[in-house]
Amino acid sequence: MPRTRIDQKSAAPWWRDAVIYQVYIRSFADGNGDGIGDLAGLRARLPYLQELGVDALWINPWYPSPMADGGYDVADYRNIDPAFGTLAEAEEMIAEAHTFGMRVVLDIVPNHTSDQHAWFQEALAAAPGSPERERYVFRDGLGEDGARPPNDWRSRFGGPAWTRITEPDGTPGQWYLHLFDSLQPDLHWGNREVRDEFEAILRFWFDRGVDGFRIDVAHGLVKDPALPDLGIPEDAVFEHERHRESHPHWDQDGVHEIYQAWRKIADSYAGDRVFVAEAHVRDERLAGYLRQDELHTAFNFPYLKSSWEPKAMREVIDRSVTTLATVGAPPTWVLSNHDVPRHVTRYGREDTTTHEHDTVGGRVDLELGTRRARAAALLTLALPGGAYLYQGEELGLWEVEDLPDEVLADPTWERSGRTVRGRDGCRVPLPWSGLDGPFGFGPKGTEPWLPQPAEWKSLTAQAQSGIPWSMLELYRSALRLRREQPGFDSGTLRWLTTPEGVLAFERSPVLRCAVNFSGEPYPLPKNWGVLLTSERLVNGHLPPDTTVWLWGGGSARG
Repeated sequence: MPRTRIDQKSAAPWWRDAVIYQVYIRSFADGNGDGIGDLAGLRARLPYLQELGVDALWINPWYPSPMADGGYDVADYRNIDPAFGTLAEAEEMIAEAHTFGMRVVLDIVPNHTSDQHAWFQEALAAAPGSPERERYVFRDGLGEDGARPPNDWRSRFGGPAWTRITEPDGTPGQWYLHLFDSLQPDLHWGNREVRDEFEAILRFWFDRGVDGFRIDVAHGLVKDPALPDLGIPEDAVFEHERHRESHPHWDQDGVHEIYQAWRKIADSYAGDRVFVAEAHVRDERLAGYLRQDELHTAFNFPYLKSSWEPKAMREVIDRSVTTLATVGAPPTWVLSNHDVPRHVTRYGREDTTTHEHDTVGGRVDLELGTRRARAAALLTLALPGGAYLYQGEELGLWEVEDLPDEVLADPTWERSGRTVRGRDGCRVPLPWSGLDGPFGFGPKGTEPWLPQPAEWKSLTAQAQSGIPWSMLELYRSALRLRREQPGFDSGTLRWLTTPEGVLAFERSPVLRCAVNFSGEPYPLPKNWGVLLTSERLVNGHLPPDTTVWLWGGGSARG
């Protein structure tokens, strides 16, 4: 049984350099044959995840939900959606993951609930100004008959951020705020009852052994009570102004008081419980979320969005390390997740920058994208701090861009007037085995909730396992070396002098990483041994779009 950090005694908290594997549960593994991933499927694959070598699992929302937004519309925060299993199964899975040496991080969605949540149904049945409505952001409309929204805010999924309700007596009524889909009403975090409820939810799951939470939309909970206009065009599909100096519903200072209270709860439990922020804010503002009395870590979106280009990569790495060092927080690194196109596809395009909600379009060179993805994996796993892997990236999966219109489930598709296809292409169920669909995702004959490409038969975990130079074996080797090799436990990074188009850095006197972004082979130093490369070397040279890990001083293991 491979040894992982949960088994080891260490002075540093586990989360400071953990590799965390993101499980989008609907698409991970189907245990009962209904076409939807579930807890039974996840539990059956825990040995695979242990062999891969990850330290923890981050599980996307598994709560009861109408699935208007893939589970991010939560109807009950203290239970499990029947499509995934039961609360008892979840408790068993948490305990079982721990026996495999892996911790469990859950998604918490505090900005909004489902419109089917009991609180929102009570608000709809109650009168304006009632305690039930005060849990959400209800306002009267503008104009003589209140027919216009309270302000010009736009939904992140397209359209207005306000929906008008019909009052219990049948008359047109107030408007409620939803920064995302209209089926996801925003909570009012100025309400003490809301704060108390979520603190109780945290304790509920901590009591069941959960090791931490990833906080969805961590920067969006508090709104300016004046609800000022933003000056956004009515035809705007996405609202891209959250990086302005002052914003009325992103990154309000009031969020910090909430997270200070949450940190006290986490610290009251044994075992280094952790919070991870999804906070789309400027670098200098992000550090404020990671002060010693607030959250522990945050997703690194600038790195995720960076183009495959040495100057851009070095700048974002330097900025990340330097900014977070001011508050003593470790950086995190991520290449893909459930909200962006898979990086094999992005890196195979002329424009390699990440586009958050949709792909750029145009020709994709999957061979080039795969080569760069391999190099990016070794670069990412060589950096100091933690790393996140999105399920299937270890198999080299690409973005599925030709899903039929009729299967698209992302709310962006409809709210954009069917102009933006959304995020379903990165959420296609995983291929595990076999030569035909569902490729072991579920029992033979199962029809997955999204169709899988036939070409994925060569990318199944079974097809790649034990095969030298496969993507899966590259990840397994990298994670094993990262765990065992001296130097990876150092929090330092020192850049080395290299030719243009090559990045190289030293993690310790015995460990180096070099990435060749250029079009020419790069000669490696002769006094350093090779630990791992993303592609085969050619006569001691590092080929283009290739990363190498080097060791010196005779101290390497494995």
